[in-house]
Amino acid sequence: MKKAVAIGELLIDFVPQQKGCALDEVQQFERVAGGAPANVATAVARLGGEAKMISQVGEDAFGTHILKVLRAANVDISSVFRTNRANTALAFVSLDAAGNREFSFYRNPSADLFLDEKQITPEMFESCAVLHFCSVDLVDYPVRGAHRRAIELAKQAGAFISFDPNVRLPLWSSPADCQAAIRQFLPCADLVKLSDDEIEFVTGCADERAAVEKLFALGVRMVVVTRGANGSAAYTPSCHAETATISVPVTDTTGAGDSFIGSFLYQLTRDGVSADELASLSEQTLAEYLRFSARCASFTVQHRGAVMPTQADLRAACPG
Repeated sequence: MKKAVAIGELLIDFVPQQKGCALDEVQQFERVAGGAPANVATAVARLGGEAKMISQVGEDAFGTHILKVLRAANVDISSVFRTNRANTALAFVSLDAAGNREFSFYRNPSADLFLDEKQITPEMFESCAVLHFCSVDLVDYPVRGAHRRAIELAKQAGAFISFDPNVRLPLWSSPADCQAAIRQFLPCADLVKLSDDEIEFVTGCADERAAVEKLFALGVRMVVVTRGANGSAAYTPSCHAETATISVPVTDTTGAGDSFIGSFLYQLTRDGVSADELASLSEQTLAEYLRFSARCASFTVQHRGAVMPTQADLRAACPG
């Protein structure tokens, strides 16, 4: 089984101990290692796949903690660097009564932003099936060039490219800058994952099907859409499939999308699906992948912080 490689931010989420109050009202937080690309790598590894992280943390206690957590999850951290140019990023989170989040970020700048393209080497992509990235680290720092170099080398290694824009507007100087960066990288992707509330911002199309067709016109081969309580869908140029959300008590939605796409990538790597084969997967296969990923996301939302399930967790807690 080849590796899923993720590149991007590593940070500490400070998750609130109370729900239903604004961030300025939260009195206690729990430290949780985070960053969407790291959550995706962890999801793959905890399900039994091979996963690797490319990033950079500070020479501080928070960076040390993140490395310990990734190592414990069996994520390959040989390509996670350390720097004294900036500290590890922090994010403070509040949760409303439904488990939805508000963020306050402390990363201006942070260690991950100084990851440079010179640090990205072909050896990082040996036995690589997929390279996954998000938009948080596509800002105008050296890390944007590191992403371009990683995408180039991953494609040379025969991997397909997965992009989850994972829009976080508070991290950008303007919504237009965020939108421009995302649209610049969309043509690089073979697989794009979007949540329903990101579709219009990312593509300019309010209609889901029209947005999908626009992405296909850019060269994207598969689009995965998550719709919260309204289920999910996967599209290729030849077919599409849908599945319902599994109804469970929601504690925290942090990491739910990462759990979904991470488990989806796990299945693709497990089955040895190549870039060329993404567009020809059957409706039945897509539906099976969606159902499995829905189970993984339903596990994650029942826990505080981005907790990714193992196969044993799914058997015990998420029937289906």
